[in-house]
Amino acid sequence: MGLTLIEKILLKASGKKDLSDFVYANVDFCFGNDITAPLAVKEFINAGFDSVFDANKIGFVCDHFVPARDLKAANNVKLLKDFAARFKIKNFYDINQCGIEHIFLIEKGLIRPGYLAIGADSHTCTGGAIGAASFGVGSTDLAAAMKEGRCWFKVPKTIKFVYKGKRDTWITGKDLILHTIGKIGVDGALYKVMEFSGPIIRALGLDDRLTMTNMAIEAGGKTGVVEPDEITCKYLKLSQASIKHLKSDVDAAYDQIIEIDVTKMSPQVACPHLPSNVKPVEALRKVVLNQVIIGSCTNGRISDLRNAAKILKGKKIKKGLRVVVIPATPGVYLDAEKQGLIKIFMDAGCIVSPPTCGPCLGGHMGILDKGEVALATTNRNFIGRMGHPESFVYLSSPAVAAASAIKGRIAHPDEIQ
Repeated sequence: MGLTLIEKILLKASGKKDLSDFVYANVDFCFGNDITAPLAVKEFINAGFDSVFDANKIGFVCDHFVPARDLKAANNVKLLKDFAARFKIKNFYDINQCGIEHIFLIEKGLIRPGYLAIGADSHTCTGGAIGAASFGVGSTDLAAAMKEGRCWFKVPKTIKFVYKGKRDTWITGKDLILHTIGKIGVDGALYKVMEFSGPIIRALGLDDRLTMTNMAIEAGGKTGVVEPDEITCKYLKLSQASIKHLKSDVDAAYDQIIEIDVTKMSPQVACPHLPSNVKPVEALRKVVLNQVIIGSCTNGRISDLRNAAKILKGKKIKKGLRVVVIPATPGVYLDAEKQGLIKIFMDAGCIVSPPTCGPCLGGHMGILDKGEVALATTNRNFIGRMGHPESFVYLSSPAVAAASAIKGRIAHPDEIQ
């Protein structure tokens, strides 16, 4: 019996000849952020550890509450900075040189195809888009991994999703994954790998693939993955020879195979208070908005900003609406500036923020008050996720978010002339 791509990576990392139900595997890279890594550092110190397994394979990315929203946030960054200096961890990234971790780490080349990567953040699954086994873990797991360089895994089963049909112009990776979560539910892939495949996926750019793997956790998935191909190699500037072995075997055992025809799909919107509460955009045109967020680890890449700017160019956002645009990394910000996108956003009446997770988790840069309604390109819309427990968050693609910013209500991009 053959192996899936994730099983192959775990088998190699375990150093065993055969794959068992549980493996103790060597990690290629481990990381945490300014919320989760301080907990790991404290556990590391409390355990009496006095060395790390490899200072070059550990990373701290300060992205959640930056610029520091309060004294506690500032203290967390200082704790990580001091720890990194003590153990000569070079991959410490503060506000002046980093962005949202799940985009930034791939941009920096710290997660690569075929890697086994762990991060103390649930959206670590994003890295699967380039063919890595990329798993979210707890802060205590990260603490142990920083010392031992290894982590325990229960080998997950894989669900294969095959996307086919004819994709409409406005259907992006965000629409595909929202539709999928709406179809299987928030526990439909519980502790399983979501392997995205088929002709629609092969035609998608890597940014859209990253959006899909990012939200695998919203269906309960352990991770998401896409087999790397020529698109991956072009994006990462790799040779195709380096990824030719990173494929699931033709006789691999899948837990389930689900086919999805996208031919008649409209842009998708997740309604409060679950990512699975998905409806076509046309059904929500009466939803009036107080705020729009364009950015996050789900949709903060340059192609996302281009899609939004294409709609906003020469237009004005609805009077009284707050629209915050957040490029995911300094690199994305600079590209957006060079391409004239920042000016388009500013001319339209948007606020452009430095890279931060900020509003996605109700941290800062866009908190909702009681009764307020937001449309966001983020990945979660749980009760109180973006502020007050009686606020409401809808999720969409950047194109729908931009069109809605102009109308002041949820809108289809085709409504903007």
